[in-house]
Amino acid sequence: MLIGEVARRSGVSTRMLRHYESLGLVRPTGRTRGGYREYSGEDIRRIFHIESLRSLGLSLREVGRALDDPGFMPSGLIDDLVRQTRERIEAETKLLTRLCRIGAAEPTGWEDVLQTVALLRALGSKSARKRQRAALSSVEEAPVPVEALVEAVLSETDPVVAGALRWALAQSGDDGRALLAEGLGSPDAEVRKRAVQSLAEIPDGEVTAVLRDALADPDVVVRRYAALALGVRGVADAVPTLIDMIAEGTNDVEAADALSALASRPALADRIAAGLVDRLAGGTVESSARRRLPQALADIPGDTASGALAELSHDEDRVVARTASYILGLRDAR
Repeated sequence: MLIGEVARRSGVSTRMLRHYESLGLVRPTGRTRGGYREYSGEDIRRIFHIESLRSLGLSLREVGRALDDPGFMPSGLIDDLVRQTRERIEAETKLLTRLCRIGAAEPTGWEDVLQTVALLRALGSKSARKRQRAALSSVEEAPVPVEALVEAVLSETDPVVAGALRWALAQSGDDGRALLAEGLGSPDAEVRKRAVQSLAEIPDGEVTAVLRDALADPDVVVRRYAALALGVRGVADAVPTLIDMIAEGTNDVEAADALSALASRPALADRIAAGLVDRLAGGTVESSARRRLPQALADIPGDTASGALAELSHDEDRVVARTASYILGLRDAR
């Protein structure tokens, strides 16, 4: 079969067939009397093999190696192709996301486009100072789409920068609550924790419902941040987790403040006091935890708390007894 007929049937141009020949990928088996290239059936099968491998993304050099090296293992090459394809998709996805965000900012000219691009790049900088400056600048200099701010705050490890990003979200007019709520579905506990911290700053009933769901998070740190936020909002479901935090000495001051806020509701005050006593007054509890009990009861009103403090004022642990007596004196004075 002559080269023109091969080109017509295979869809590979005569120019490319000659290029394949120059690279040694496929050589016509024979020549006609007039010197024209003549391809055999085996040659044509090889051409189709070349095209099939190229369709997988192999370079011509890799194609030649795959066809001619008897020790060539396709599995390794396929793994490399999978990795390269994923990297290419990731890069294209990032580019698409950036373009969509620039479009969402509704730039009116190239200066606006360039300014928005600069801020988006700064939000992804390795420098915490640059990220913080970008977060603060996003409010005044150029609008940054809320999606970019949410993505930044969910990935931010520096607490100062995270605070700036949450402020920028609040100032943007769109606090990104839906996107932050999606962050609670992340497999990464750190991302879920940051989502809770950000949602905690949004005073809204729907957000409260989302935070209540976070009390069942498999990660204890996420549950604690959710409990602190819910305690301030007056959600009684947070009480058990807050009591655990006091017992374990984890953010116990903040937990005690949240319990105090909850205890302003008479129906909850005795329940909270009883829960603290049940959790911390036992003889098997570490002394450091028992010493936190009187302090936790200090701002809990009601007879249950007063009775517990009175009993603790005679505790064998002198620190517990003195603290309880001092608090009782303050309560009597009030």
